[in-house]
Amino acid sequence: MTDNAQYENCDVAIVGGGMVGASLAAALSGLALKVRVVEALPPSSADQPSFDARTTALSNGSRRILTGLGVWDEVSSAATAIARIHVSEQGRFGSAVIDAAEQGLPALGYVLENRSLGAALWRAVGAAGQTRILSPATVTAMRVEPDGVELTLDGAGPRQLRARLVVAADGAASLVRREAGVAAERWDYGQTAIITTLAPERFHAHVAYERFTASGPIAILPVAGGRVGVVWSLAPEAATRVLALEPAGFLGELQRAFGWRLGRLAGLGARHAYPLAFTRADSQSAPRIAIMGNAAQGLHPIAGQGFNLGLRDAATLAEVIAEGAGADPGGEAVLRRYVEWRRADRRALIAFTDGLVRLFGSPFAPLRAARGLGLVLFDLSPAAKTAMSRLSLGFASRMPRLARGLPLSAVPSAVPVRSR
Repeated sequence: MTDNAQYENCDVAIVGGGMVGASLAAALSGLALKVRVVEALPPSSADQPSFDARTTALSNGSRRILTGLGVWDEVSSAATAIARIHVSEQGRFGSAVIDAAEQGLPALGYVLENRSLGAALWRAVGAAGQTRILSPATVTAMRVEPDGVELTLDGAGPRQLRARLVVAADGAASLVRREAGVAAERWDYGQTAIITTLAPERFHAHVAYERFTASGPIAILPVAGGRVGVVWSLAPEAATRVLALEPAGFLGELQRAFGWRLGRLAGLGARHAYPLAFTRADSQSAPRIAIMGNAAQGLHPIAGQGFNLGLRDAATLAEVIAEGAGADPGGEAVLRRYVEWRRADRRALIAFTDGLVRLFGSPFAPLRAARGLGLVLFDLSPAAKTAMSRLSLGFASRMPRLARGLPLSAVPSAVPVRSR
């Protein structure tokens, strides 16, 4: 159909073209599927939150997935390897270090600016023959029928889009999830994340720091050019106060909270603030609907695993569609397989991340003392470190082919799926 058509059929409509939605579109490009990506904000927009100057910590599994999607080679020169992770608590005696070399790994992960990764993903999606990006466009209404879903759009492309499968990749406040009748629990962590970059006095030496303080955790990640990315979580009132400080005052407060492991903190970049809340959809599917990424679960950034979890959602959904060997991509069997496969990984990582927030956020004195001892014991346990270094590969008994470095196109039972 032409670009001015009022009505269009497709096999898969992905609502949300952020990094997770774009990753799914790229993964599906090897199948004979007509895919449409509906995104409200183009990546060039200053208001596009998925492709801004924030950084993302990528696990080794995520690097493999991005390699399979054909984008890692494009962005690898801009990625910074994490050689060690240093964990400590302000005012307590314990600390722990996980070293990639000791674990027999080239890196524990990689840090990449969202803007670079997002742009590479969109280029990959744009090059896919049967995939089309509709942007700027938003879904204004949705109707689910037995054999497909009808979306009413406002913006670029057709006014009506009919898909056999609709993927909710439209964030924590997902309209698709809500219209599909899937509830989500939500609670506010009572924290605001301040995101910025620094140019510290000392080279970061590819070390990532997780520093727990009485006012909230601080994550400092190594990035290109000797700079570091900062995620500083504070109570909303405290965040408002420090954001209003002049650069010298802000750096002084951060220095007191983080310490001097990187020498004097300097070179403050732009500061941005994001309220932190936990969300979890009651299910990752509904009839003809798959739910993924932040639409399925929104995590605290304390462990840096939100995007990695969402990327495994995308890799898994792409694989179960490929395994369908020509079956309806929105059929009950495909969606059931997706939900079952994602259950263990999703449940365990949500519990781990939320447990960290609660453990290190508790002011209970005996628990605070035990945390220091626990870090010391962890630092003395090679087995514990090995388990932690494998954390970002996920908790599922079987990882998606892309996360194991295997091409999706080689799924044994997969054959090209014909679009209608």
